[in-house]
Amino acid sequence: MEYTHQSAWIIPFIPLPVPMLIGTGLLLFPTSTKNLRRMWAFPSILLLSIIMIFSVDLFIHQINNSSIYQYVWSWTINNDISFEFGYLIDSLTSIMSILITTVGILVLIYSDNYMSHDQGYLRFFAYMSFFNTSMLGLVTSSNLIQIYIFWELVGMCSYILIGFWFTRPIAGNACQKAFVTNRVGDFGLLLGILGLYWITGTLEFRDLFEIFNNLVYNNEVNILFVTLCTFLLFGGSVAKSAQFPLHVWLPDAMEGPTPISALIHAATMVAAGIFLVARLLPLFIVIPSIMNGIALIGIITVVLGATLALAQKDIKRSLAYSTMSQLGYMMLALGMGSYRAALFHLITHAYSKALLFLGSGSIIHSMEAILGYSPDQSQNMVLMGGLTKHAPITKTSFLVGTLSLCGIPPFACFWSKDEILNDSWLYSPIFAILACSTAGLTAFYMFRIYLLVFEGYLNVNFQNYNGKKNSSFYSISLWGKERKDLKKKKIHLVALLTMNNYERTSFFWKKIHPHRINRNVKKITRLFIDITYFGTKKNACFYPHESDNTMLFSMLVLVLFTLFVGAIGISFSQEGINFDILSKLLIPSKDLLHQNSNNPVDWYEFFINSTFSVSLASFGIFIAFFFYKPVYSTLQNLNLLNLFEKNVPKKIVADKIRNVIYDWSSNRGYIDAFYEISLIMGIRKLAKLNSFFDRQVIDAIPNGVGITSFFMGESLKYVGGGRISWYILFSLFFVLIFIVIVFLYP
Repeated sequence: MEYTHQSAWIIPFIPLPVPMLIGTGLLLFPTSTKNLRRMWAFPSILLLSIIMIFSVDLFIHQINNSSIYQYVWSWTINNDISFEFGYLIDSLTSIMSILITTVGILVLIYSDNYMSHDQGYLRFFAYMSFFNTSMLGLVTSSNLIQIYIFWELVGMCSYILIGFWFTRPIAGNACQKAFVTNRVGDFGLLLGILGLYWITGTLEFRDLFEIFNNLVYNNEVNILFVTLCTFLLFGGSVAKSAQFPLHVWLPDAMEGPTPISALIHAATMVAAGIFLVARLLPLFIVIPSIMNGIALIGIITVVLGATLALAQKDIKRSLAYSTMSQLGYMMLALGMGSYRAALFHLITHAYSKALLFLGSGSIIHSMEAILGYSPDQSQNMVLMGGLTKHAPITKTSFLVGTLSLCGIPPFACFWSKDEILNDSWLYSPIFAILACSTAGLTAFYMFRIYLLVFEGYLNVNFQNYNGKKNSSFYSISLWGKERKDLKKKKIHLVALLTMNNYERTSFFWKKIHPHRINRNVKKITRLFIDITYFGTKKNACFYPHESDNTMLFSMLVLVLFTLFVGAIGISFSQEGINFDILSKLLIPSKDLLHQNSNNPVDWYEFFINSTFSVSLASFGIFIAFFFYKPVYSTLQNLNLLNLFEKNVPKKIVADKIRNVIYDWSSNRGYIDAFYEISLIMGIRKLAKLNSFFDRQVIDAIPNGVGITSFFMGESLKYVGGGRISWYILFSLFFVLIFIVIVFLYP
């Protein structure tokens, strides 16, 4: 085992050959590399599987003896300055490595099929492998400088993956927004690192924690400066983990491919900020103001993310705001000192949210068979519905992930979120009320997503499409299933032409009969098109369908994780936080399923506390069913809802509340608009003012001197004409002026 730990330095570099070989192949043998592009998925998955086995072995050893292994090598030695490069293996490192590799493997398997039609297939796998290298290097780093290097590499990978489809302007703008927003936090992180090095003279975690704590406890350092440095360190985590107020980049990051959203923006990269706070918790915990600030930012993010997700139409953006809210729970737990609960929720949420994002990718593929490749339509939940019969496995897996995120037992997130809610009551009743209320909102908007997508009927206005597989119509989606038995068939395409589906209907019409386009079709209320269509393999009919087996495999494995990862448990007793105890805090509780005299479990108190949180989640689910389940129309037909409609004042108030919630959610809480006005427009006005000052003042001084010299030269040119009489005249003129001045002012 000692040899295993000594060889752990190779963990971050195992995936690195894949992007290197892909880049070399595209440079030297582009045609052959592109023809054999599907083979590159195998080495990517294989190398990441090796790291997973390695990480599991390290984690088992951590469970047995709770040891910390740290190896360092001298990097730079110059007088009193010494930088070292190494790696640190403890429970936090091994757990994060397992999380990164397990989710990464499943996402790569999923991506092999998901991205098979994309021209950037090779580029995608090269980027993903390099991201895995950067993330593994981050979690195994033994000092702050090393963390900052891999921190920036992770940010770079996020930038290029968000803008993967760079030909789309919206994707280019999204990756630039993510880059600029993260640079704000990263600059603060760099300043904090430099400040801590100036205070302690070291950046190695063990020495840093010991020296820093001694200086603070002995009052040998300026507490304001120390607080500023630790706050700047926390700023890096705020940006990376999409905490308020640097959260604005995460919803736009959904412009990348869905597997990227599942791996980077739900399970691993956004977790880097939580990991950094957990790693540096021995620094933060000795400064109460910083801990309170972390908890405050966490609870604001919890509430803000949940409220912004209430009325989103885009399925991926709804899940993005959900991720933001759950990351807020983790940050809240860290601010309260609930180290184990925060890291446990990080693990359970990662598997559950990865499952939901991969499920959303399967849903988007089903909708592309109807609506084409436009994200505004294929990701719009308003146009979905009735997919239960067409995608039953996707529906079941998505439901499991939804129940887990809502905190319904026995799914994974219930165990971790319930612990955070219980700890919040001990920390602050106000924070606890907000956290518990948000748990109910989480259940509401998650089941809103589920009901809009899978229940009822498809909200695309095609006749006879009501969830039956015998309906079919034309689509150019590469993901649709072909009806090979179609020879000669008359298709009745009936579309309700509104402003919402006019573009889609005219698209189908142009594809089938480009020479018979009715230019006035927008004015028609209903259009009945009778087409005689000769089916071929190339032009076949499509309908919503289940995803391929490789995609379903990843989703089903994540279902198992979501069902059983909560069994690792967490201890019900909290211990003090220091560097040596960090390894012990993440060890799975062996006493969770049976009584132990040293650590008895109060099951009665546990069930009482969990009943309250489950009741809140159940209430949120009930409200979602009331508003979005088709049974609402049944109640309306039974005149059970007319009582509310007859009361006009109450109906007006309800409409106003609904409009306020919708506007708040659709406008992103007006935070982006505030940044647009205060920062972007303010910076532009300041730039224009500086430009005006530069042109009219700075440039005007030398320009004025030059112009003055020019006019003086032109004037003297006429004075100095070479005539002595003129020189004598001017001399006498100035002499007379001098005499007059002398006589007037003796």
